[in-house]
Amino acid sequence: MDFKAVFVTVEAVCEETAAALCGSPNLPYGAVAQRLVDTLARVQEHGRALLPLVSGFVAVYHHYDFDAQTPGNGYRTLVKVVLSCLLHIVNKARYVAVNCRGPFFRAEHNACELEAYCGALCQLRALLYLARRLLADNAHGQLISLYDGEMSRRFVQEYTSMHKACFYGRCLGFQFSPTLRPFLQTVVISMVSYGETYGKQQSGIGMAALSLLTSGKYVIDPEQRGAEFERITQNLDLQFWKSFWNLTESGLITGFSRITSSPVNVNLTLTLPPVPLRLPLTSDPRLSTTVSPPVAHTGPGPVHARLISHELRDGQDTHELLSFSDMEDAPIGLSISSWSEKKSRSPWLMIHFHGGGFVAQTSKSHEYYLRSWSKELRVPILSVDYSLAPEAPFPRALEECFYAYCWALKHAHLLGSTADRVCLTGDSAGGNLCITVSMKAVSMGIRVPDGIMAAYPATLLTTDASPSRLLTLIDPLLPLGVLAKCLNAYAGNICKGVQPVVGSGSLSALGRDTAMLLSDLTQGASNWLQSFLDPTHAISPSRTPLALAPPLRRSGGGCGEDDGMSRDYPEGFQPLRSECLAFVLQAACPVIKNPFVSPLLAPDELLRGLPPVHIVASALDALLDDSVMFAKKLRDMGQPVTLSVAEDLPHGFLSLSQLTKETEVASDICVQQIRAVFLQRSPSSACLRKRPHLQSQ
Repeated sequence: MDFKAVFVTVEAVCEETAAALCGSPNLPYGAVAQRLVDTLARVQEHGRALLPLVSGFVAVYHHYDFDAQTPGNGYRTLVKVVLSCLLHIVNKARYVAVNCRGPFFRAEHNACELEAYCGALCQLRALLYLARRLLADNAHGQLISLYDGEMSRRFVQEYTSMHKACFYGRCLGFQFSPTLRPFLQTVVISMVSYGETYGKQQSGIGMAALSLLTSGKYVIDPEQRGAEFERITQNLDLQFWKSFWNLTESGLITGFSRITSSPVNVNLTLTLPPVPLRLPLTSDPRLSTTVSPPVAHTGPGPVHARLISHELRDGQDTHELLSFSDMEDAPIGLSISSWSEKKSRSPWLMIHFHGGGFVAQTSKSHEYYLRSWSKELRVPILSVDYSLAPEAPFPRALEECFYAYCWALKHAHLLGSTADRVCLTGDSAGGNLCITVSMKAVSMGIRVPDGIMAAYPATLLTTDASPSRLLTLIDPLLPLGVLAKCLNAYAGNICKGVQPVVGSGSLSALGRDTAMLLSDLTQGASNWLQSFLDPTHAISPSRTPLALAPPLRRSGGGCGEDDGMSRDYPEGFQPLRSECLAFVLQAACPVIKNPFVSPLLAPDELLRGLPPVHIVASALDALLDDSVMFAKKLRDMGQPVTLSVAEDLPHGFLSLSQLTKETEVASDICVQQIRAVFLQRSPSSACLRKRPHLQSQ
């Protein structure tokens, strides 16, 4: 895309549309026409300021790619998002110019549309100024401000007060593939409706009915939807997010998933008892080491997992395997098809760790694509249901996943595999666990997996600033407020989620309960506060945040407030400010920097010996820079690593693989990388320094 042509087109179209509106003084909507003209003038102002910013990034952003064949980093993404916004404005302005004199022209609707995109453009302009500061402050080729606490602090501070509602209303998901926008709108409407009924004492059906009744107003009024979604993402506690995300495992949704997904002959839930395991050392198989069961926080306990296999194989119907599963209580679909033809054991075994921010979901949430992968690759899959934060923070999940990995190596014959080749797979939080489990295997001297396929992995669990992380301001699936909740929960920096108030569904009540916790929590390095206050609740002087947001302004003009970020913006410009202040706790405690929490921070000696790592990232993911920097780190060490970057898709695209062609293609790339692990002849053959860009594969 020729970015200069886009800016020329924006300028010309705004002029033409304003002329069409001003050239017809007898239009029946004179006041609205003036709003349209004023909005177009503000778009031109933003466009003229953005052109030199974009030019500067285009001149240098290739230096931050993984390699020449894999264009992808946060600077590229920010430029692409800005151009996407401008193109939407061009299309809407052209529509206004052509149809403004028509009898069916909806003047108010079109004025609101253009104003919304103008507001979004203003906020994107602010993000580019912040990214320019990152570019100036970071070392050449460095995407993340790992050692610049001041920049990261200002990034979090700016997030708390910047207006975000415009990105969740009329402009929702404009940066993603068009086929995903209806889905994103459904998610946002469902979330705000669920937030309005959250905490009311209702049955599941009653809750669904209430949500359905309240969702209509959010369909009709995009501005109200955006404002409510902004308030939810900034102020509701972790328990809300856990309960909402876990709705994907409700009986209706999982039942529909099973109907539409590939059938499998084995779908068995397993409970692995907490007994010590003996595994041989790779340096001398005559010697062995003991792998203890998970003990962190709650003491020794079982590990839960799910065995999925498209084909029934030797070992999967044995009494020994069934002894790990309560077949009598297993519902239909979680058992073994006795009439299937049994096949010999597969030489391959896949072990899967699900995503969900370390706080939500299970193997059920990811069963749809796992069924397809088992069929396509003809491989048995063991998906681990590790314990979730905040009830079970680090290192419980890592201990359970590592124990399940060791158990699978020792009992592969029961899983229908000879385990000649073992691949770890996971997305997001699960991708993190794939890497850290392998690091733990290396450190203990036992067999490491033959490869890792990590989709959009979380490799840095801090709130440090990076250009792609600036997208948390506009991303409906991964806002910074929610991301920070998850990171702090996994690190053990917050208490257990606040329970909903019985009989009260208002978000204010939840906010008040959350605020009351502030006086009861200890202010210590090992127990950092995490609380998200409802802006409608009066804040006592002792609880006043560092900087209060000024009222929301409708223009991108100057203001006199000094919010700590003024030096990053030129004189006369400030982004729009929200009336809904977020309280985001920076994830900066020592646990967060543990290499087994944030593998990007791991010393080289801990990463040496890792198997080939295949990363599949998304260009529009806030965690993109994490993937790029981790891949670069492994490559520079001489470790085998590949990186593929999907275009136009959000974080979590594997869970959307059945929705669009684009998500299916990205899922297919993951399958190709897993197959590469299984088919490689030796670890060295997978040391691919360069990979074609995803769109060209």
